[in-house]
Amino acid sequence: MARHQCGAEVLNYKDDPVLEALKEMTGGRGPDACIDAVGMEAHGLGAIDWFDKAKQSLRLETDRPHALRHAIMACGKGGTLAIPGVYAGILDKVPMGAAFNKGLTFKMGQTHVQKYIRPLLAHIERQEIEPTFMITHRIPLQEAPHGYHVFQNKEENCVKVVMVP
Repeated sequence: MARHQCGAEVLNYKDDPVLEALKEMTGGRGPDACIDAVGMEAHGLGAIDWFDKAKQSLRLETDRPHALRHAIMACGKGGTLAIPGVYAGILDKVPMGAAFNKGLTFKMGQTHVQKYIRPLLAHIERQEIEPTFMITHRIPLQEAPHGYHVFQNKEENCVKVVMVP
C-alpha cells in the first residue's frame, strides 16, 4: 500500500534484513530520521524478542521495544528518532549508549490532534489528500468484535476498519 499510494520504499522485517537494507540504501550512513510508529505492540523475530515476550508474561517488562531498538540502530549519526508509537511503562535492553554515541535527537509524545485536525480536514475537503485508500474493511457496527479480531491479528490484509452504524 505504501509503495503503491505514496511511492515509498517498503521493507518488511519478516522478509528483509531491515538494518542492512537501510544502510545500503543510504550509502552506509543510515537514515537521517527514523520513526517508531508501532510502540509497545511491536513484534520481533529474534531471540531478544522472545525474551521480551517472556519478561512480559512474568511482569518484568511492560512493553516490547523491538521497533525502537531497530530504529536506534538504523538511524544515522546526528539523526532524529520520532516516536509517536506508545510506550506505557518499563523498557529493557534499549541501546541508549548507541543513541548517545550517534547524537540522536528524540521527538516523542502524543500527537497534538487538536492542532492538526482542522488543517488536515481542509486538505481532505480540497481533495489535496485522499485518505480512503487506507480503508480495507467496512463492516456493520454489530460486527465490531469480528472487525477488532481481524485488525488485531492482521488477517485479510487488514489495515483500517470502518464500522458503519
